[in-house]
Amino acid sequence: MSNIFILNTGGTLNKRYNLIKGSLFVPSDNIAIEAIMANFASQECEIKGLIYKDSLEIDDSDRRQMLECIASREEKRIVIVHGTDTMSESAEYIAKEIADKTIIFTGAMKPYEIDHGEASCNLAMALGFLQQPKLPSGIYMCMSGIIAPHANIKKDKQRGVFTRL
Repeated sequence: MSNIFILNTGGTLNKRYNLIKGSLFVPSDNIAIEAIMANFASQECEIKGLIYKDSLEIDDSDRRQMLECIASREEKRIVIVHGTDTMSESAEYIAKEIADKTIIFTGAMKPYEIDHGEASCNLAMALGFLQQPKLPSGIYMCMSGIIAPHANIKKDKQRGVFTRL
């Protein structure tokens, strides 16, 4: 068992370009996260994929699956890779049920396949935050260079970034 668990639900970070259809899609794999994690040789994390959707398609049934997965894990430190449009709703849903773990939601505004920088930065920041020694439990979000409790950060859809409240 690793000390940090990564739950991949899909979202923009994972999206890839379909050459035939000429559109982006969320694949049912963890390739983007595995590619980022290859840069962290000293960090052992189990990665599990679940849902594999754009966050606009995620509903409370999907959030229940996330919750059940998280609750079944022994790890107390968890990263959830999630799409940005409904990340706040999922964080709020999980916060109502889980109080004894430290969970960070992260993702990217641009797919890893198109721009490695943002996705890599957000996941690396989340992992670094989770490695603090006396880390308080709670639900956090890590986006746009900010790590904050989920209720204190939101997506600014006009500017395409996350900001503190």
